[in-house]
Amino acid sequence: MADRVATIERKTKETDIKISLSLDGSGKSSISTGVGFFDHMLESFARHGLFDLDISCVGDLNVDCHHSVEDVGIALGEAFKKALGDKAGIKRFGSCTLPMDDALILCAVDLSGRPFFASDINLNCPKLGDMNSEMVREFFYAFSSAAGANMHFVQHRGENGHHIAEACFKSLAKALDAAVGYDPRVTEVWSTKGML
Repeated sequence: MADRVATIERKTKETDIKISLSLDGSGKSSISTGVGFFDHMLESFARHGLFDLDISCVGDLNVDCHHSVEDVGIALGEAFKKALGDKAGIKRFGSCTLPMDDALILCAVDLSGRPFFASDINLNCPKLGDMNSEMVREFFYAFSSAAGANMHFVQHRGENGHHIAEACFKSLAKALDAAVGYDPRVTEVWSTKGML
């Protein structure tokens, strides 16, 4: 099988982003976005998905964190899409119900090529460290759209915002790890359409 790696560079007037991704890694990461809480979430994402991930983002943090978080979501989604290639042999679907202290979060994904995002995550705090809590949803929406992924989050329980957000990132990582995995019984693209 070919190496499933991707390098993405995305530069706008608001952000300058470089990402390298290996889907078949060991969870090593080097993350620098200028947003401490977001860095922590992305490090957890790489670790628990067993993705090797380097992200560098220089953004207009003098405005706020919005452009940096959203644009990293776009670029990371593009990296996943590129690294997957034609998706032949992958399991395509993945889900994980992940507990983290008081939080219990379900994430389910379908790497169908058709983006859709739904979430009932309730973060009852305005900020998570130095990141606006509303940006958690914006990141996932941007990632889903750019990756062409169908993604659903369901919050079964949770009170602590940090735990809820971290459980979301970790459950997405585990769901994606399952979805990008190979099934030895599948040699082509797993779709009646013949393509994803």
